[in-house]
Amino acid sequence: MMKRFLRRPIRFLMAGAALVLLLISCQTTPQAQTTPPTTQPTAVASPGGELSAYPAQLPPLSYEYEALAKAIDAETMKLHHDRHHATYVKKLNEALKSQTNLQNRSVEALLRDLNSVPEEIRTKVQNNGGGHLNHTIFWQIMSPNSGGQPTGEIAQAINQTFGNFDSFKKQFNEAGGDRFGSGWVWLVRNPQGQLQIATTPNQDNPMMNGNFPILGNDVWEHAYYLRYQNRRAEYLNNWWNVVNWQEVNRRFQLASQQ
Repeated sequence: MMKRFLRRPIRFLMAGAALVLLLISCQTTPQAQTTPPTTQPTAVASPGGELSAYPAQLPPLSYEYEALAKAIDAETMKLHHDRHHATYVKKLNEALKSQTNLQNRSVEALLRDLNSVPEEIRTKVQNNGGGHLNHTIFWQIMSPNSGGQPTGEIAQAINQTFGNFDSFKKQFNEAGGDRFGSGWVWLVRNPQGQLQIATTPNQDNPMMNGNFPILGNDVWEHAYYLRYQNRRAEYLNNWWNVVNWQEVNRRFQLASQQ
């Protein structure tokens, strides 16, 4: 009886040891672990990469102030670029001056994750980072000797989504005209891979809502008031005379890679 009692702890110990060995043999070794691939976000403003948040820099125009006179007068262009855009750049740098942990991030990265920005400067980063990003796109999608009907892949996509270019232009202009106060009207590629027209308030960028901005027009009054006063609809209609469809096509191809 005593021998049988003593054998029980031994059997339990042997069973426990066998269970431990089985568990160890089933574990994955660190060398066998793999990290799932990550998708690098596509830069939405600069062909060379995402925009530096600090120090942010005012990009030079690739054309003269008067070059877009079919839609925008030289004085508006000068004020819009040299003062308004320059102010967004200046204020973004001021907001990030003491934030060494944020200075190596891009403007796009900050706007994609505004909750990571300290609350005391979050609105400044949103407004001025967005202003810098939006205007950098804006100067690129306009050019002299451009405008007219779209060509290439973007033309096909517009026709498939909106029926034809005239229908798209009408809807785009109406959305821009209906945008209350200050903001932007955009053609974007949404997360489902579809083209759609969207508007954003103030200097918000569509990427903050998960959309890729392909084409955008500034409907802040400073973008048109010297020439058009309160005639925003006329400005919106004339703006198509300076749209750089070659750049829009490049942006559409980038969006398709998302």
